[in-house]
Amino acid sequence: MNAKEFARRRRQLMRMMGENSIAILPAAPVVKRNRDVEYHYRPDSDFYYITGFPEPEAVAVLIPARSHAEYVLFCRERDADKERWDGPRAGHAGAVDLYEADDAFPVGDLDDILPRMLEQCERVFYAMGCNPDLDRRMSEWISQIRSSSRSGEPGPLEFIALDHYLHDMRLYKGRSEIKQMRTAARISAQAHKRVMRACRPGMKEYQLESEFIHECSRKGARHQAYPAIFGSGRNGCVLHYIDNDSELKDGDLLLVDAGCEYNYYASDITRTFPVNGVFSKPQKLLYELVLKAQEAAIWQVKPGNHWNDPHDAAVKVVTKGLMELGLLKGRISTLLKKEAYKEFYIHRTGHWLGMDVHDVGDYRVDGESRLLEPGMALTIEPGIYIHAQSKGVAKKWWDIGIRIEDDVVVTKDGCDVLSKDAPKTVAEIEALMAH
Repeated sequence: MNAKEFARRRRQLMRMMGENSIAILPAAPVVKRNRDVEYHYRPDSDFYYITGFPEPEAVAVLIPARSHAEYVLFCRERDADKERWDGPRAGHAGAVDLYEADDAFPVGDLDDILPRMLEQCERVFYAMGCNPDLDRRMSEWISQIRSSSRSGEPGPLEFIALDHYLHDMRLYKGRSEIKQMRTAARISAQAHKRVMRACRPGMKEYQLESEFIHECSRKGARHQAYPAIFGSGRNGCVLHYIDNDSELKDGDLLLVDAGCEYNYYASDITRTFPVNGVFSKPQKLLYELVLKAQEAAIWQVKPGNHWNDPHDAAVKVVTKGLMELGLLKGRISTLLKKEAYKEFYIHRTGHWLGMDVHDVGDYRVDGESRLLEPGMALTIEPGIYIHAQSKGVAKKWWDIGIRIEDDVVVTKDGCDVLSKDAPKTVAEIEALMAH
């Protein structure tokens, strides 16, 4: 992502804000893992989306139509001693020269400078509740402005949720964003293939997880977009299983929900395959039903369709298929009305995807399911999960958990499946695992 793209985003946001307004975006804090150890620092997605600035202890300020500087960045000063320990800092000169801020100040001067900026604006765009420390300071600054008359300005009259505007922007991916997401999906697809090739009965789930992470790292994606799920047998029926410490047993399925992050953009792919490389008859029947449901859902990803259309398509296929397999009984219209499928399919068919694996953006607008438009990115992930000793379910179906998930971008005339390199038909999977 180049500096021009971040500048374009700032201009777009400031056009939406209008004059006599100010937007304030804080960077994510550094988080302690334990005692003297910190988690790897990952910038806040909203902050990075607008600034491209990767350091902590920073606050970005946008003031449309301001004569001196529309984009001001408060950040850490250069410190030779600390930089010897933790690496280089951009400093104020770098904030301007490298990250194209119009002006930059020490983050320690925030209390002195930002209130003077606030008092000249009528509207404040800010995401309240995301940064408790800055929330408190913001309250103090506003109280200070309203109790003082030295400026002759009334100060802010209106507070507006910044995330409402910013998240709508982030919902529509540009060409450069889709390029990053495509790379993330391709790397993750290769990692899924590596896992399939390496899988053998007797291994531990975490051994395959390490294969996945290694493949991503060696391709330049050093961080995962979320904690990976490697659930074999009954573990595959636990939606957010992340222990990944069980032994892989001959005859079980393995559900792998894993995706890397590349240049701050997420991939999210799920594949399910037999530990021994060959699907049993019950596994194959359920797997092909989930695949058929996913294909029906992907077909519904096109401009003008509603966000809910892919889910509705998947639900119909799953319900009909479960009836044919004897797992649901009754008329299909009645079963759909009663949502009987939720006994075996308990989640939605997808979610927005982008800088965050569960990305931002409203799913409903004015009470109606949102229309899909070019540039929107989402996952399509139907699944069926049958726990052992499920009431009225034959033993041959027990402990089968299947999910198939792909990353999809809406195009002008349909959609593009970014994760298509990951094998998902029975024939493809069995052929790959046979080598």
